[in-house]
Order: sequence, then C-alpha cells, then structure tokens
Amino acid sequence: MSRSSAHSAEESAHAEKGRPFRIGVISDTHGKLSDEAFRALEGVDAIVHAGDIGNPNVLWQLMSIAPVTAVLGNTDYDLPGLDLGPIASVPLGGVRVFVTHDVKTATVPPEATLVISGHTHMPRVSRSGRRLYVNPGSASRSRGAGHTVAIVSIVSGGDVDAEIVTI
Repeated sequence: MSRSSAHSAEESAHAEKGRPFRIGVISDTHGKLSDEAFRALEGVDAIVHAGDIGNPNVLWQLMSIAPVTAVLGNTDYDLPGLDLGPIASVPLGGVRVFVTHDVKTATVPPEATLVISGHTHMPRVSRSGRRLYVNPGSASRSRGAGHTVAIVSIVSGGDVDAEIVTI
C-alpha cells in the first residue's frame, strides 16, 4: 500500500488549482466492502483504511478507486500479500496524516495535522487546536450509528475538514 510519485504530482495539481484534496476514510470492514461503501468513496484522491480490514480483497477493491494507506486492526491476524503495520504516518494533500486503529493506544506525533482511527465502530469528527481527529465508524458492523465512512477535504494552506457519510 505504498504511494507513488504520480500521486504526489496529483496532490500538487490540486493545490495549484485550489481544489480540495479529498481522502476517503474507512475502517472496520471486517472482510466486506459493500457496494454502498465503494460508491461513497468513488472520486476521492486517496483512501485511508484504519484497520480491521478482515480480507486483503477489501484493499485491492479500494485501490481500484485511489491509492490506499492502511494499518492493521486488532482483528487483522492473517492478511497474505500485505505488508502493513499498526500505525502509518504519511503526507497526503499537503498535511501530515497519522493513522492507527485505536487512537487510545497510540502516541500521536506532534506534526500530525490529521489523525485517523477506527476501532470503536462509532463515527466521530473532533478538533483539538489545528489537529482534526476522524473516526469513520464502521463500514460493516455498526454499534448503533449505522454503516458509515468519512470524507476529509484538505484545501490549499492545510485547512482540514471532514464529514461522516452514512452508507
């Protein structure tokens, strides 16, 4: 799930044209990517999966939409063909994005502008200073909130916002 130089060029093009860079955020798929989740993420520039993937095919399907950054969740034991860890820290859309499955067990680096996590199956967007925290909820097993994903928008200058999308 690596990023390419072509993807970096795409990020630059967004910044030059003033268009937001959009990140589709998904978590807790547990082996199933619904048609609704797939459609909700179509058209984004990058995708982040915050763990509990369940089946490598989920990531392969997501990569048909956009480049994917993914981390392992607490139920991801055997995902053949994938080289993933419990955290990722990557630049996307001109900001530093920190990804973990369970934010309560991670140390967030100070340079992170956007923190993405999953685990709770409950969608949430909150801000602490300039840092935005996004939990997209669960795309397959809700805990009362329905099935959800999130769309993050990053505009030139690094302003970050997110919305929860019910699928």
